[in-house]
Amino acid sequence: MARLIRWTAGVVAAALLVTGCGGGAGGRDDGDDGTRSGRSAERTRTSSVPPPGLPASLTAQKPDWGRCEAGADVEAPGREWRCATLKVPLDWSEPEGETIGLALIRAEARGEDRIGSLLFNFGGPGGSGLSTMPSYAATADRLRERYDLVSWDPRGVGASEGVRCRGDKEIQAAESVDATPDTPAEERRFVRDAADFGRGCQKAAGKLMAHVSTTDTARDMDLMRHVLGDAGLHYFGISYGTELGGVYAHLFPQNVGRMVLDAVADPTADTIGHAENQTRGFQRALDDYLESTGQDPRRGTRKIADLLGRIDEEPLPTSTPGRKLTQTLALIGIILPLYGEESWPLLTSALKAAEKGDGSELLALADGYNERDASGRYGTGSHAQRVISCLDDRQRPTLEEAKRLLPGFERISPVFGAYLGWDTAGWCRDWPVPGQYETPEVSAPGAPPVLVVGNTGDPATPYEGARRMADELGEDVGVVLTWRGHGHVAYGKGSDCVDTAVDAYLLNGTVPKDGKVCS
Repeated sequence: MARLIRWTAGVVAAALLVTGCGGGAGGRDDGDDGTRSGRSAERTRTSSVPPPGLPASLTAQKPDWGRCEAGADVEAPGREWRCATLKVPLDWSEPEGETIGLALIRAEARGEDRIGSLLFNFGGPGGSGLSTMPSYAATADRLRERYDLVSWDPRGVGASEGVRCRGDKEIQAAESVDATPDTPAEERRFVRDAADFGRGCQKAAGKLMAHVSTTDTARDMDLMRHVLGDAGLHYFGISYGTELGGVYAHLFPQNVGRMVLDAVADPTADTIGHAENQTRGFQRALDDYLESTGQDPRRGTRKIADLLGRIDEEPLPTSTPGRKLTQTLALIGIILPLYGEESWPLLTSALKAAEKGDGSELLALADGYNERDASGRYGTGSHAQRVISCLDDRQRPTLEEAKRLLPGFERISPVFGAYLGWDTAGWCRDWPVPGQYETPEVSAPGAPPVLVVGNTGDPATPYEGARRMADELGEDVGVVLTWRGHGHVAYGKGSDCVDTAVDAYLLNGTVPKDGKVCS
């Protein structure tokens, strides 16, 4: 089972690795120059204020930046990248108690007119900043003129006490579990697998299990801001990273610097609401894809749904010995290329092959999403994602409630509805720790302007979330920049209009007019 809600920018990177290409259609600015006269993201401060109530052993830390080592799943980055460890409290309610280490990565600003550090979170939850930041640096190259580019593995992720809930053989075995069960036996296996995953996470994480919430990580970020020497937190959050940014702004509005939230998670949606939003988002993306190939979206959707039904009855053979394409893997293989328009040709080829009885291409796409390499090793991003999101989310739909929701989900999308509907009951099934909130609090009265970037064709974080985030941040705080594009994320996807507006905001403090549209 692999939840799609608030997934990471790393999925986009995976899609680009599969396709070997990048970029998108250029954009243009609609209307006036789009700037807000007399308005700036600047806030005058003279020094970095440490978070209150922390011992000097934490606030007086000086990062010991050294060579970055290769990780289990990634090669060591180039010499320009340096790594360090930041100590943070395991339990923020006991700041003088036990600490854990967070792994940081940084490339220093090239120019002399340095603003400070620009902290990146690439989403998830569960995305690794250590592995993603170096590959993202080309996209953020202009920003490096005035910022140190900094990212990190949040608590519970990768090199920061990363949680691994299952071994590779167990993960592969679980891929045979039907994520849209059709019989009582399949339902029982679905429930057993979900509960077993939670037990594995608890065994692996121990006492960390109750201290990996988004709120915990937002507090880590404020200590990080101080230790890096910044009076205000300059931040670029993508996908789930937008929720993290909103929570930070709520907790520390006085410490917000220049903040960009791109591919925005709807802060007003609960667990079921997120699943419904994403069902709509992926169906929209599928409709756009089908139209691009000259197909009627409704007929094309039905054709794909019928294909998935046949695969459910009889999984397809693949070129990988001992592995077949199940309905669940096929669905994940369809989802991955919808994250980026540049990957749509892959979807066309994979669907044609599947219609002819060969599941190899869809399986390869599913493996890209599931972080499975050629040797059969799996990444742990989805493990951290589940541990973090299940500590955040209080809502726990039962199997019976999910069943009642299914007709509505399937009306939204005959392809994705059942999968995301069932997932509301399976994702945090029998989770060993309670969730913290129905929806995150992101109101930030008194904060400077926060730039909220929404893409009308975003499948994973549908566009409506951008306006809702801006509204929740509050009047004179949330500023919406819209891109009429395709795929997950807007910045660096080929729109000069978007990139210019974001760069002007981050580099010069120029706030675009709220509602500015790039097409």
